[in-house]
Amino acid sequence: MRCEVCGNEYDKAFEVVSAGQRHVFDCFECAIHLVAPICERCGCKVIGHGAEVAGRFYCGAHCAREMEATVELRDRVEAR
Repeated sequence: MRCEVCGNEYDKAFEVVSAGQRHVFDCFECAIHLVAPICERCGCKVIGHGAEVAGRFYCGAHCAREMEATVELRDRVEAR
């Protein structure tokens, strides 16, 4: 299969289905480049859980708090 980002034909390419669309990539870097959301505040690619507020994506709670009128949003860490 051929990567739709870089064009590399690779025997270990993989498919990702996102929002009902099928994509083919040769590496995670290309997948992130094409399908990862972009933080509304700092512009970085959101490759972790991130935060979503009213359909807008942020890399984390800090950026979301800076842009949104809420102080209740926070990063979650679960103690085990």
